[in-house]
Amino acid sequence: MVLLLPSPPPSNSLAPRSSPQKFLQKPNKPSPQGPNGYRRALLLLASSSLLHLALPTIDSLLPSSSIARAQEIYELEEDERRVVRIFQDTSPSVVFIKDLQIKPNARLASLDLSEDDPVDAKVEGTGSGFIWDKYGHIVTNYHVIAKLATDQAGLHRCKVYLQDSSGNSYPKEGKLIGFDPDFDLAILKVDVENNKLRPALIGSSRDLRVGQSCFAIGNPYGYQRTLTTGVVSGLGRQIPSPNGSSIQGAIQTDAAINAGNSGGPLVDSYGHVIGVNTATFTRKGSGISSGVNFAIPIDIVVRTIPYLIVYGTSVRNRF
Repeated sequence: MVLLLPSPPPSNSLAPRSSPQKFLQKPNKPSPQGPNGYRRALLLLASSSLLHLALPTIDSLLPSSSIARAQEIYELEEDERRVVRIFQDTSPSVVFIKDLQIKPNARLASLDLSEDDPVDAKVEGTGSGFIWDKYGHIVTNYHVIAKLATDQAGLHRCKVYLQDSSGNSYPKEGKLIGFDPDFDLAILKVDVENNKLRPALIGSSRDLRVGQSCFAIGNPYGYQRTLTTGVVSGLGRQIPSPNGSSIQGAIQTDAAINAGNSGGPLVDSYGHVIGVNTATFTRKGSGISSGVNFAIPIDIVVRTIPYLIVYGTSVRNRF
């Protein structure tokens, strides 16, 4: 509940409406009241001033707890506005990814991925990603598009939902450019005019501190562009990668990350991407997040993605 306080009265609200000079000014002709009327005017002016000084201010009328509560409400509103601004500035850079499996007897040449639900394809999995640059490159997790990457029969396609200037989603086919299972990273590309793309703001994970605020934006369970909030819960964690190795230096957060959040951005209070949401621990048999979630540090992403764009694989796998 917002406590609305009245504005404090102006300093002269209890003073007479007439100017003091009017009382002090000698009339051009003798006052019908004579000298006594002039004295009464001076007494009225003095009494009004003393009364104004004696009245309490609005701060003294309120208990200190009410003033503190009003300050808390003001700060809370400021914090809410900041979070809203972060989401509004960052969500146009976040995409929704669908992994589609094409029916074996489907005519691939006639398959239109601009349709919302192609009749010749079924959804095998969903995930998130974010726009990397104006050339249409999309960063996501390798495990989001793993079936596409390992498809030998050519029956998998990737559909990417972007957001236009009006906030509406529209689909485009995502072409797999490169991937790195060691870091659970992949890069897609969509054919979209560069003036319609808003790349995410890339930050740094080098100077992160435990306790600072962070925000996850993604598409959990298919609910597009969902915001969850939390803090950086730990740094330098080790998590498994899809190929059985380990990813060092992962960010731990209590911002909710669920199925479909994978590949989406973890951002800081400035809206800068500090990690790629990747994994969560769940209570055995429940499928419910335990609040222990992990993101790949953005510094690893910055070192890896350029090689994937140019060569299709990481630099260590080319030699």
